[in-house]
Amino acid sequence: MAPKPVRLALRRVLREVRHVRPVPFGRATGLVRDVYRQLERDFGMLAPPVALHSPSPPVLAAAWVMLRESLVAAGETSRADREVVASLVSQRNSCPYCVEVHGMALDSLGRSPEASAIAAGQAVTDPLDGDLSPAARTELTAVAFAFHYLNRVVNVFLGTSPLPSSVPDSAREKAKAVLGRLLRPGSGAMPGESLDLLPAGSQDFSWAAGNPFVEDAFSRASAVFGSLAVSSAVRDAVVRELSTWDGSPPGPSRSWAAGAGDPAVRLALVVAKAPYQVDDALVAAAGLDDRELVELVAWASFTAAAHCVSLIPVRN
Repeated sequence: MAPKPVRLALRRVLREVRHVRPVPFGRATGLVRDVYRQLERDFGMLAPPVALHSPSPPVLAAAWVMLRESLVAAGETSRADREVVASLVSQRNSCPYCVEVHGMALDSLGRSPEASAIAAGQAVTDPLDGDLSPAARTELTAVAFAFHYLNRVVNVFLGTSPLPSSVPDSAREKAKAVLGRLLRPGSGAMPGESLDLLPAGSQDFSWAAGNPFVEDAFSRASAVFGSLAVSSAVRDAVVRELSTWDGSPPGPSRSWAAGAGDPAVRLALVVAKAPYQVDDALVAAAGLDDRELVELVAWASFTAAAHCVSLIPVRN
C-alpha cells in the first residue's frame, strides 16, 4: 500500500471520472467503505476503474471481486504474466488508459520490453497460448474476462490516461515512473478474501473449474449482474447482437447500431461491441441517473466479456 499522503493524493484522481460522481473515500459507508478499504490495501490505491462503480454498491463489489481474484490474488501464474494478459486484452479493446496502467505495472516487474511492444501494437507472446495446467488457464482466462469487462467501463467513464489531466506533457514520463514505483504489484494477496463482499452465486463457470476461488468470484459477480434492473429491450438487443459477433472491431462508424430507436439500447450495444465509440452525446441521450448509467454499462460490459471469453480457443 502507498504511504498515507500518497493515498490521500491518489484519492483525488476520482475527480477525473466522467458522467457519474463516485462516492468520495471520506463519505463511503457500508459495502462501498468495505470495498474501498480492500482496494487500497490489496491494489495499492483507490483505483478509479473500480471506484467509479460506487453509485451502485453491489456492482462496485462485483467489479472488485473479479479484479482481485483474477489479477491480484496469489495463484499458480505470476503477476507479470497476468499483467501481460491484461495489457494485451486492453490493447485489443482500444483502451489506452488500461494499456498505460498495466504497462507501468509491467515496467515495475521488469517486463518493460513487453510493455513497450504492446503499447506500440506489436506482437508479443500471449501467456494464454500454449500448454497450461487447468489452474493456470483458469487464472489467465479470468484476467482476460475481467479486462474485457473493465476496458468497456473505462472507455465510457475515464479518459485516455490514468494521469490527471493537470499533469503537463513535459512531466508525464516522470509522473508515470513515480506512480509505477508506488503501485509496484506485491507478491499476491491471499485468495478468496473478497468473496464475502457478495452473496454466493449459483451459475456454473466451466472455464473457471481449475481454481475454486476464481469460480466462486465470478459466480457471485454474475449473480449481481443478472439481478440488475436492466430493461428487457436492452437485454434482448445486446444478446441478439452478440450471438453472431466474432469479436472483431466493427470499425470507426456506429452505423451498425443506428437502427436502435431507444437511446439506452443504442448505448448498451455500443458499450458491448465498440466501447471506444462511446461519446458524451451517446451517454447524454440515454438520460440515466448515476446508478442507472453505471448498471447499464456494467451489465452490457459483463455480458460482452462473457461472450469474448467464450471465443477463446479451448486447449488441453
